[in-house]
Amino acid sequence: MHKSGDVVLGGLFQIHFFSVFPDLSFTSAPDQPSCHGFDVIGLRRAQTMAFAIDEVNRNPNLLPNVTLGYSIYDHCINVGIAFRAALSLANGQEEQIILDDKCVGNPPILGIVGDSSSTHCIAISNVLGLYRVPMVSYFATCACLSDRQKYPSFFRMIPSDAFQVRAMIQIMKHFGWTWAGLLVVDDDYGLNAARSFQSDLSLSGEVCLAYIEVLPWDNDPAELRRIVDMMKKSTARVVIGFVHDSHMHYLMEEIIRQNVTGLQWMASEAWTASDVLQTPRFMPYLGGTLGIAIRRGEIPELRDFILQTRPDLHYNNSKGNNTVNQFWEFIFQCRFAPPPAGWVEGGGALCTGQEKLEFVETELLDISNLRPEYNVYKAVYALAHALDDVLRCEPGKGPFSGNSCGNLQALEPWQLLYYLERVNFTTSFGDHVSFDENGDVLPIYDIMNWLWLPDGRTTNQKVGEVKKSAFKGEEITIDEEKIFWNFENKKPPRSVCSENCPPGTRMVRKKGEPVCCFDCIPCSEGKISNETNSMECISCPEDFWSSPQRDHCVPKKTEFLSYQEPLGICLTVTSLLGTFICAIVLGIFIYHRSTPIVRANNSELSFQLLLSLKLCFLCSLLFIGRPRLWTCQLRHAAFGISFVLCVSCILVKTIVVLAVFKASKPGGESSLKWFGAGQQRGTVLVLTFIQAAICTTWLVSFSPAPHKNTQYHKDKIVYECIVGSTVGFAVLLGYIGLLATLSFIIAFLSRNLPDTFNEAKLITFSMLIFCAVWVAFVPAYISSPGKYADAVEVFAILASSFGLLLALFGPKCYIILLRPERNTKKAIMGRGTTNS
Repeated sequence: MHKSGDVVLGGLFQIHFFSVFPDLSFTSAPDQPSCHGFDVIGLRRAQTMAFAIDEVNRNPNLLPNVTLGYSIYDHCINVGIAFRAALSLANGQEEQIILDDKCVGNPPILGIVGDSSSTHCIAISNVLGLYRVPMVSYFATCACLSDRQKYPSFFRMIPSDAFQVRAMIQIMKHFGWTWAGLLVVDDDYGLNAARSFQSDLSLSGEVCLAYIEVLPWDNDPAELRRIVDMMKKSTARVVIGFVHDSHMHYLMEEIIRQNVTGLQWMASEAWTASDVLQTPRFMPYLGGTLGIAIRRGEIPELRDFILQTRPDLHYNNSKGNNTVNQFWEFIFQCRFAPPPAGWVEGGGALCTGQEKLEFVETELLDISNLRPEYNVYKAVYALAHALDDVLRCEPGKGPFSGNSCGNLQALEPWQLLYYLERVNFTTSFGDHVSFDENGDVLPIYDIMNWLWLPDGRTTNQKVGEVKKSAFKGEEITIDEEKIFWNFENKKPPRSVCSENCPPGTRMVRKKGEPVCCFDCIPCSEGKISNETNSMECISCPEDFWSSPQRDHCVPKKTEFLSYQEPLGICLTVTSLLGTFICAIVLGIFIYHRSTPIVRANNSELSFQLLLSLKLCFLCSLLFIGRPRLWTCQLRHAAFGISFVLCVSCILVKTIVVLAVFKASKPGGESSLKWFGAGQQRGTVLVLTFIQAAICTTWLVSFSPAPHKNTQYHKDKIVYECIVGSTVGFAVLLGYIGLLATLSFIIAFLSRNLPDTFNEAKLITFSMLIFCAVWVAFVPAYISSPGKYADAVEVFAILASSFGLLLALFGPKCYIILLRPERNTKKAIMGRGTTNS
């Protein structure tokens, strides 16, 4: 298709589906390849270019006084034919088409609109880029074409596959699909899309491919059978197809044969709007497909322009192909004169050129869903605006050497390229057109959905869009209410390799599988995850522990010897009972203080001993309850001083018993003189002061303090008092043990004195109990954890205190209360007779 003009633009379109190359004999010049299988949609796109040029020529504000022409070629889906056509356009030496009587060929074109194939554009741009001939594609999406170093003069009106891939990933994320299969065609379009998918998914890590399969270029039944078998076995319910509609057609035949249903298809822009696939036969399998589609546009006057199309009645078949005439023959099933041999004889009609195109149902006139055509329209206008900017350049202010401007009569393609890179305009449909540094337009896609209509027909409706703005980045909007899902529940399918890990678990990748395939491992004790699909479990704060579900932290249980628990209650009651008994015994002794048994056993020391035992019982209460700083500091000091006071009294009583025995012997009167009442009080005071000094030094240097221990139980906080200094605690206990041992030895040596009521025996027995309790206390205390260590210490205090109380004062109270006849001086001295 050709039209002369001051400036000619080239065009490359698919007018036929197939091409046949003649056999090469190498003995004569080869014939030209022939094309067959007329593509009405391809003609509509070519006519759109012709219409856009005609509209520009009629626009007084754009390229005034300049007429645009066009020279449009059919590439027949063959890279060789497309490459030859592009070179013919670039050098202006077409071999077949003559436009005027002077037999002069077309002037070289300044830019080309096309091609639709990425593979064709790669081959052509590799050469045209050397001469900076602009090429504006309306359908080539390969991301590789964005490489400005390889393709410096390539532009396109369609986003690259890199954006289309990201758009598909956005859709999958929107519906929670993390597991999908990918089918690509074996060409630059499909293979580069596969690389883009792998690159983008490796960065995001949120979506994984279960498989990547390359569809054969031709119909290979065995390979298609293998691919469909693999799709059936895969757990991925979402399948992405980066293929052409012809390859998808072959695949669907095999899918129908094996009856593979239950798949959610995602279509690339190459087959989203394909009418050959949206048929009742395929829709049970492809219904509900979500596809990426080129932005739809409105070209209102295009239909009227196409209706004005008329064939060339002077066209001669022998001179080559004429696109409009071939369409006319195809749509009206007639032949122009001279017809092929036998055509008329077989009942065929001759074309008159007067047939009415508007009365024929043809896709050529369907302008309700213009998508690639709209890109063609914008491509023509981009070249026209760039050329207009060239002609509006003011001499002396131009961008070229010496501030010069381009000249229409001697305009070079590279000069037009300069302005094309900076073109900026808005179409009548309201779309802004400009190119980025890679020659790509600002990307925007429609999201389409295939659905059944109530009358049984199929349609393709828009359910959203995905675009990239200069300020907000990529944005996706989907109207889920409008989407038709081809499943029984009419809801989106679920396509994941592994189900989401709930809170309380973490994701662990399966070895050798994609990141979307994982196991859910419960968080360990003390750690939680409060989000779905957590990669790691986080540790709870020090005073918190994980809940049984491991999804949140709860305060740790606290443990200490409490007044509210049974053990604490028993020890408290026992301590108070011992204090009460001491008070009763003290009252008995005070009441009977004039009786011989009280006076004979040094009543003052007995009173001191009872008071010290009462303090021993009471100091055990400091070990019960939540440890505080003052209780930790006071408990051991009170315990140590109280017991030293008690043992000191016992030691002095033992010495007094021994001194009295010596005083009863001739010459021993002086022994009591040196150990009278003053010396006894002084001895008790000095011995107690030594313990007080030990406690003071300990508290000043390494004071005991409360401590939260988490070593015994990870889910509990054990409140305890750390002794601060083990040496101080050992000296405190050692001093008590030294006095107790000394008392035991002296009492043991005095046990056989001749008095009837020899207190040395009682002291020996009480010290034996005392030492036994505290010797057993040390290993028990060391091996007891937490509150049980305090319980052991309290038990030792109470046991030793009760042992001293009962051993020393039990027999005396028995005599005072139950055997008063023995509470006489004669009975005590052994000179009276008593009833047994």
